[in-house]
Order: sequence, then structure tokens, then C-alpha cells
Amino acid sequence: MSAPEFVVAIPARYGASRLPGKPLRLIAGEPMVVHVARRALAAGAREVVVATDDSRIADAVKDFPLKVCLTRADHASGTDRLAECAEQRAWPDELIVVNLQGDEPFAPVEGIRAVATVLHDSQAPMATLAAPIVDNETLFDPNAVKVVADAQGHALYFSRAPIPWQRDRFREDRHGTPDAGALRHIGIYAYRAGFLRRFTGLPPGRLEALEALEQLRVLEAGHRIAVGLTPVPFPPGVDTEADLQRADARMRNGG
Repeated sequence: MSAPEFVVAIPARYGASRLPGKPLRLIAGEPMVVHVARRALAAGAREVVVATDDSRIADAVKDFPLKVCLTRADHASGTDRLAECAEQRAWPDELIVVNLQGDEPFAPVEGIRAVATVLHDSQAPMATLAAPIVDNETLFDPNAVKVVADAQGHALYFSRAPIPWQRDRFREDRHGTPDAGALRHIGIYAYRAGFLRRFTGLPPGRLEALEALEQLRVLEAGHRIAVGLTPVPFPPGVDTEADLQRADARMRNGG
């Protein structure tokens, strides 16, 4: 089944703390944001928009069939940046907006389409993807965010802790292969444009502050997030110099 109509918005901030100038750092001789834009365009979006605070990033994608939203530099998150973009573009409330992070040069087009489809098939205002956890190292890694969903596929909670907690088993053994059911959250989101505009008006929640996970603001405010299984693996994004070197090597070897 084909994906529903959707747009892809790519937040691309110049001043990343751990990798300054990240969207313009070169991977196989081209700026990272160019590789991300190619993924978005290949996914079949109705429209692709790069939302950035820097004209140099806009210049890097000027030859591509996409739009650029120049946004304020003081946004606290990529979601805030996309909310401003939604206002600039005057997107209708029900339009599906996929948030593809600007540091995901290997994001699979099947995954981009999948998150749009999950939202389209749900009554939730927001959707995301997850993948089964197959090793305890991932389950106990605080950098790997876990998600638990209800029987209808809506998120119950996101955490850096190992959830769900296998009480009887973990009492005796925290090694080996996890039982089926543990899910790792994949940080790609789809929103209905109207909710994207409202999201940034929600007050930051206590759980969001504790876990440092922005999506918990949505749950704490009583809204639903639809969760779907990714149809293909999502390779790691680029956040550090070491990540950049690995990405460069991978891209030069065919991606």
C-alpha cells in the first residue's frame, strides 16, 4: 500500500554543541544536510522543507527541489523550529508532517514513509517508530530510549531505563537475550500540522525534565502518540566526530 500524502521537514541548526556546524560537515565530500535531503526527496513527500537558522545551510541545498524556511536562532528544539516552519508554510491542520532530523544521512526511505502511514492510520495527533530489542546491552543502555505501547499501539511511556522490567527474570539474571516485547524507540516523528503548532505551547512536564525526553511532554499533557514497528533498520545518526568518520567511511563504501 502506498504511503499517504505527507511533507518532510528537516530541522538543521548550525550551532550544535558536540559537533559545531553539523549540517555542513562533509560526508563523502558533501554536506550532511544534502544527504538527508536526498533521503527525504526519495521518500516521495509532497514537499520537502529544510528549517534552518543559517543562510549557509540554505545555500548548501539551493540546487535541490525543496523549500527552505529561515527560522529564529533561539529555538530550544527541532520541534520548535518546525512549528515556526508550519506557520510560515501555512500548512493545513490535518497535513502529515514528518520530522526527519538533520543528522540522519542514512535514514531509510521505507521508514520515512512508514511513520507517515502510522499517523495516517491512527486517530493520534503524533506518531513514531520502534524496533524490537534483541540484546540486554541495548535494554540497559540509557542512551537507547525504550518505549512501551498499549494494545492499540499507543505509547504508554518512554524511558532511558529498561522497560518493561522483567521482574522474576531480572531478579536472577540481567544477561542473555531479552524476552520478546521490549522496544527501542527510533527518533523519527510524524505530526498533524495543527498539533505541531500546538505542541510548542504545551508546558514542559516533570517527566520530560527527569528523563530528558521531549516526547514525554505530549503524554503528560494527555495526548496520544501512535507507535509502529519500523519495516527496516535505522542506521545510527551523526552526533560526534567519531560518528562523522564512520558515516564518511560508510558513504564512501556505498552507504
